[in-house]
Amino acid sequence: MSAMEFKLELVVVPVTDVDRAKAFYADACGFNVDVDHAPSPDFRVVQLTPPGSGCSVTIGKGVASMAPGTLKGLQLCVADIDAAHALYADRGVPVTPVRHHDGSGFVDGKGDDWNSFFFFDDPDGNSWAVQESPTMRAAAG
Repeated sequence: MSAMEFKLELVVVPVTDVDRAKAFYADACGFNVDVDHAPSPDFRVVQLTPPGSGCSVTIGKGVASMAPGTLKGLQLCVADIDAAHALYADRGVPVTPVRHHDGSGFVDGKGDDWNSFFFFDDPDGNSWAVQESPTMRAAAG
């Protein structure tokens, strides 16, 4: 008997202003806009996908029961943390410096494999981490 696969395909991100959030994720973060559908004044769904990701996010009206800004710990992985940091900073994303965890907390500077990050919040305060992946770095090399 083969193992059943369960693939995470979509995460709902609660926001207050759909147009502002769409602009942030599409224009500043570079996510692809897959869907923007509003069949009624009370319901709108906008699906966006980070470049190369198998998982998308959805923002909208009438799609989330969570309070805007309460989603914490979303994470993106990249091959080159410095290039990703520079790209987001240049696009106006409010990024932290590149940091690593020294065992007691995060400190500025790159760390070892799987231990280089930067962080940012969307306009509503939903929190994201970007992590350098040595697996992705090796595949890109």
